[in-house]
Amino acid sequence: MRFDGKGIDLALLKQAKQMERGRLETYAERRGGQVAFVPGRDAAFLVDNGCVAVGEGANMPTTPEAIKVFLEAGVAFGPGKAANAGGVATSALEMQQNASRDSWSFDFSERRLRDRMRDIHARCLTTAAEYRMPGNDVAGATIDGFRRVADAMLALGLI
Repeated sequence: MRFDGKGIDLALLKQAKQMERGRLETYAERRGGQVAFVPGRDAAFLVDNGCVAVGEGANMPTTPEAIKVFLEAGVAFGPGKAANAGGVATSALEMQQNASRDSWSFDFSERRLRDRMRDIHARCLTTAAEYRMPGNDVAGATIDGFRRVADAMLALGLI
């Protein structure tokens, strides 16, 4: 995670991600900032200053203590494992496009990915609620991911 005291430059982020199809790293290199993890005390600071949502854009930069602070404060928290599922979905879409020898427009691909991400989020929420942890995307993503792997292993006769 990078911290930028000037805030997110949305125009630069769109340029790097949508126009150049680059990685978040491209944005970070151009924008600057420092590499950081979010410990509990920083999470408390964010909560105390009105933070309403946090989305991880890296592999779990938020400490378990910080996640607990966010969840207890009712901050919407999008865990990295759910965001990374979007990367997996993108790879699957690329394989599908290549297998069909089609050339999809950016808008078509973007819509398909958006639909997949909405489905991932809905599964996180539904699963969390099913296990009596409504609104906890961290638990929902973890449990849903586990169930999907377990179901696949059962279907293949591995367990």
